[in-house]
Amino acid sequence: MKIGFIGLGKMGRHMAVNMFKHDTDIRVFDANREILTELSNLGIPTASSPAEIGKLADVVFLSLPSAGVVEKVLFGEGGVIGDGAKRNIIVDLGTTAYMKTLEFGSRLSSLGFKFADAPVSGMESRAASGELTLMFGGEQSVFDKIVPYFNMISNKVINFGGLGSGQMAKLINQLLFDINTAALSEVLALAAKLGLDPQKTVEVVTSGTGRSWAAEFFAPRILSGVFNEGYAMDNAYKDLVSASEISAQLRVPMPILSAATAIYQMSLCKGLGNEGKGAMIKVYEEFLGAEFRDKEV
Repeated sequence: MKIGFIGLGKMGRHMAVNMFKHDTDIRVFDANREILTELSNLGIPTASSPAEIGKLADVVFLSLPSAGVVEKVLFGEGGVIGDGAKRNIIVDLGTTAYMKTLEFGSRLSSLGFKFADAPVSGMESRAASGELTLMFGGEQSVFDKIVPYFNMISNKVINFGGLGSGQMAKLINQLLFDINTAALSEVLALAAKLGLDPQKTVEVVTSGTGRSWAAEFFAPRILSGVFNEGYAMDNAYKDLVSASEISAQLRVPMPILSAATAIYQMSLCKGLGNEGKGAMIKVYEEFLGAEFRDKEV
């Protein structure tokens, strides 16, 4: 099949490259012309617009930052489903929103398109190595057609069933990660306030019973004062908003989510939105007048 790939950011560019390495008939697009040039220099064919992708591809993969961008790329002027588009399969690999996924699926189905959600997890390093975890939601017939392409970008593919279930599964994973990071920031700042050695504390929280992926990734970076790695909080915040909407609609109390959301909001109000989630500790450090850093930093 002819493949289109739209969205060549930190995750998308690696997934597109890995598909290309498997001799896939692929054409890519991104609004950033520098990224397009970069992939073109690798020999990967590029397109001039989402509309061109829609006309050429049997399957269109999207790796975009939000539901709003997905909506614009699909339905906006010059979008994928414009005049002359094939009635193709469209697959959202990004972490967007459950309710919007259902809406997009309904709109696309009425126009003769197939839509599936297949968000991925694993951060940029695993995107580069093709070892992402992928969570699929959609029709079984769609899954059967495109699973070979999933296997090019991931080493764990989990089919959750109906449309939107992939987004829900990813959201559950993200919430645990987000909440863990908020807790880590609070507790490491407390450790600094109590005068504990930061290096030794990191040894404990990355090897003891309190360890988590959040601790293993962020604690050493906080120690070194590195806050520009990982998903920016401005982008990550949408997961908390999505979960809060679902909590309100279903009347499910989620007090720990609410507390973690407040920490994110304080961080965003402090202007830390462009930094990684580990930067939340700066809010606590300011409150407590204590900094959790390696003494040599």
